[in-house]
Amino acid sequence: MKKVVAVFLIALLPTFGFSQSIFDKYEDMDQVGSVIVNKGMIDLVSKLGAMSDDAEAKEFMEAASGLNRVKVFMTEDAAVSADMSKTVNKYLKSSKLEELMRVKDKDVNVKFYIKEGKKKDHVSELLMFVSGLDNVEMGHNGRKLETVLVSLTGDIDLSKIGTITNKMDLPKDLNKAGRK
Repeated sequence: MKKVVAVFLIALLPTFGFSQSIFDKYEDMDQVGSVIVNKGMIDLVSKLGAMSDDAEAKEFMEAASGLNRVKVFMTEDAAVSADMSKTVNKYLKSSKLEELMRVKDKDVNVKFYIKEGKKKDHVSELLMFVSGLDNVEMGHNGRKLETVLVSLTGDIDLSKIGTITNKMDLPKDLNKAGRK
């Protein structure tokens, strides 16, 4: 009986410690560029920033210290973009995310979703989905991206989101996510 319980616990252990995201499938696709920053790296950068005399660096470290994970996925491929859209819609149906706002400019759509946090003006997840970027150059290498998906998880202070987006070179539309 003890062996059965031990095997059962060992089988369940990975589900408690390693949460997979529905979006992780995009990490290994050749048509998708990705940036994944985990808690360990965020903590390391926060410790290094704490030693700095630069007020701007300290402000960033304070804002970023609540983050557990940052995931950014970008693609130029129309088929992958369509799949990302389906995956986002599927995720929204199964999660407790609520739409915060939508921005439409010509063919470009920017949608923000949040999951409430423990404190006022804090969220535990912020998801931004940008589609319809066709022929819009992004970044320094002139890539023409079609779709960008950004997921931030942790204890996120919406009033400090601009500090995070500026320092991590995330899409500036995230600055609009702060509640009014």
